[in-house]
Amino acid sequence: MHLHGLGFAALAFTADALNVGRSQAASLDHPTAKTLNGTYYGVHQPEWHQDYFMGIPYAQPPVGDNRFRPSQSLNTSWSGERNATELGYMCYGYGPTQMVLGEYASEDCLTLNVYRASNVSASKGLLPVAVYIHGGLFKHGSGRDPRYNMTSLLQVAVQNDQAFIGVTLNYRLSYWGFLYGNEVANEGAANLGLRDQRLALHWIKENIKAFGGDPDKITIWGQEAGAYSVGLQLLAYGGRDDGLFRAAIAQSGSPMLMWPSVTADEWQPLYDKFVNATNCTGSSDTLACLRSVDASTLSDVFSSDITTLNRPNPVVDGDFIQDLGSKELNAGNFVKVPLLLGTTQDEGTWSYYGVEGINTTAEFLSMAAYDGLSTSAAETIADLYPDNPAVGIPSTLDGRPGNETGLGYQWKRSSAYNGDKVMHAGRRMASEAWAKHGVDVYAYVYDVLFHAKWWEYGAQEQDDIAFVFNNVTLSESLSPTDQADQKKTFEPQL
Repeated sequence: MHLHGLGFAALAFTADALNVGRSQAASLDHPTAKTLNGTYYGVHQPEWHQDYFMGIPYAQPPVGDNRFRPSQSLNTSWSGERNATELGYMCYGYGPTQMVLGEYASEDCLTLNVYRASNVSASKGLLPVAVYIHGGLFKHGSGRDPRYNMTSLLQVAVQNDQAFIGVTLNYRLSYWGFLYGNEVANEGAANLGLRDQRLALHWIKENIKAFGGDPDKITIWGQEAGAYSVGLQLLAYGGRDDGLFRAAIAQSGSPMLMWPSVTADEWQPLYDKFVNATNCTGSSDTLACLRSVDASTLSDVFSSDITTLNRPNPVVDGDFIQDLGSKELNAGNFVKVPLLLGTTQDEGTWSYYGVEGINTTAEFLSMAAYDGLSTSAAETIADLYPDNPAVGIPSTLDGRPGNETGLGYQWKRSSAYNGDKVMHAGRRMASEAWAKHGVDVYAYVYDVLFHAKWWEYGAQEQDDIAFVFNNVTLSESLSPTDQADQKKTFEPQL
C-alpha cells in the first residue's frame, strides 16, 4: 500500500514533495528565452538573483468570436524580441469590476509567468518545474496575486540545492469560464477555465526548456479551486495521460467537484436570464449574440443579482469531465502520477463552506437537505454528526460559541459536517484510490492556528498559503471577517 502520512513541513516543497532535484538557469541583466513562436526578454532581479518572464500569452485572446469557446493555440510567430517584463491582466471575475479587479482586468487575460533562479550553475542540468494554479472558488484570483509570489520559495530552494522553475497562470473565471446551458453544451464549450489550464500545460510542456526547465519534470500544484483544478486535470478525458505532468499537489482540494454538478437543463434558467439581460432574446443564435456584447456590459450582467446560481463551477459535460469524481476514482480513471494532497483541519469554518446560525437539529437537517439529500439521508447525516461540541470543530473552541458571535449554538456540529463534505471526504477518497492502484500518495492535515485571536474559526482554509510562500506579512491581514469579501485587488510585488 502506498499511502503515506506527511507532516506539513513537507509543504516547504523539498525535493521529495516537489520532485525537484538539481537544476540550472541562466543569469543575464537582460534575460531572454526563445520559445517556439519567438523570443521574449524578461526582468533580472539582482537582489534575489532571479529572472522573471511575465505576461506571456499561451493562447489566442478569448475575445470576439473566441469568447465562450475553448481557447485556441497561438498561431503567430515573430523575429526579434518581445517584452515579458510586466504582469498580464487578471481575468474578469464575479463582482463589480472595479471592486474585484481594479484597473488590472481584461478579457484578454490568458497569460502565464515564469520565474527562475539565475545563480544556479548551468552544469546542474534542466530545472524541474512547478506550475501553480490559483484558487478563488472559480470566481476570483489570478496568477499575479502577490500571495503566490515565488521569490522566497525559489530562494529557499536554491539554498537547499533543490532549485526549480516556477510558473503561475491565469484562466477564465466566473461565467466567462464556466457558463453552461443547452446552447453551451451543444457547442462543446463547457468548462472553459479548465480547458484554458490544459492549453497552458501544453504550452509549458512545449516551451519550458527555453527557460531552463525540464519538460519531463513538471508538477502541477494548486490550492482550493486551484487544487480542484489539479484534481480535474488528473481526471480529464477519462483520466487520459497526455504526458503534461509527472506529479501533482492539491492543497485543500481533490479530484472531486467543489459543488454538486448540475445538468444543462438545470443550468438553462440562468443562461436564459443572461440572454434576456443582454437583449439577445430574439437572436436565432443566443450564444453568438452573447459573444457580441460589450465586455463591460457582460461583466455587469454576470455580477448582477440575477445570478441566483452564484457558483460558477465545473460540470460533468461528458467530455472534459466525463463523470463524477467519485465514479472516476472508483473506476481508476485518473492519471497515475504521485499525488500530495491535504487540507487544513478546520475547513468547515471558512465562510464559503461553513454555515453560520445553525442553532437546532431541525436547522441542521434543513442545511444538510439543501444539497439535494433526501429526508432519510439528512437524518443519517445528523446521526453521524451528533450535537456534541467535544467532537466538533474547531478544536480551538471549547464548548459552544457565545451568542454575540452569531455563529450558532451548533456551530461545531455544522462546521464538522461541512468541512468533511467539501474537503476532507475528497482527500480521503482520493488517497484511497491512489493507494488502491499502487500509486504513491502523500496526505497531510494542517492544524496551525494562523490568526491566534480567531479561536472560533481554528486552522481554516488559506491559512497554510502564507507559510508555503513565506508571505506571512501580506496574508495576516486577511482575517475570517475578510473572507466574505473576497473581492480584493492585490498589487503585484515583485
